[in-house]
Amino acid sequence: MQSLDANLLRKAFPSRAIEHYNTIDSTMRAAAGRALGTVILAEQQTAGQGRYGRSWHSEAGSGIYLSIVLRPARLLTMALGLATAETITSATGIVCDLRWPNDVMVGGRKVAGILVQLSDGIAIGGIGINVNQSAFPRELAQLATSLRIHAGHEFSRMDILQALIPAVERFREMPDDAILRLFPEASSYTRGRRVVVDQPDGIIEGVTAGLTDAGYLRVRQDDGTDTLIVAGGVRAAGA
Repeated sequence: MQSLDANLLRKAFPSRAIEHYNTIDSTMRAAAGRALGTVILAEQQTAGQGRYGRSWHSEAGSGIYLSIVLRPARLLTMALGLATAETITSATGIVCDLRWPNDVMVGGRKVAGILVQLSDGIAIGGIGINVNQSAFPRELAQLATSLRIHAGHEFSRMDILQALIPAVERFREMPDDAILRLFPEASSYTRGRRVVVDQPDGIIEGVTAGLTDAGYLRVRQDDGTDTLIVAGGVRAAGA
């Protein structure tokens, strides 16, 4: 598969430092200590990072594995999710769903994920998009998909990247109230969805009941109790 054209990206975004690696352990690790706006891209990651220490499957030449250095913001994870979902739709025509707070879904399966980490007063936003993978390892096959698998043909990773970088900046600059308005519009998971949530002290099940002003998810259990979900682990009941 054709490699990403880092020089074309540098011409398109001359104010940014853009580093491109054929193979790297993790773009998140490489982004630590870099200047604001720096973009780290890789064709393949040997230790791609997901939430809760999980790994991100990073097949060579098939996906977008990107980390970008940003100013911290309270709802940054949700902003990056919105940017990624909008980018996929605008570049490919594929409509996405957002599973609170950080998963981009297509056809009920995960097609992209977001990870935000703070380091020395700056935020590193990691974005992984499954673009042209034709298959996944057995343990992921029922959970993950790619744009290619969904649509039946390949897509240009460069087209997606060239739309993603400005989208990230645009959504990052939005005020919190705009993010809190747009996220429920783009997500079927924020209200009226029966979900199961993995919590430190066990599993709860209920129906989502909207977001708080801080961007946390309310889940209403069958006994009428509202539980505030402050981190991920949300999945559709029965999935």
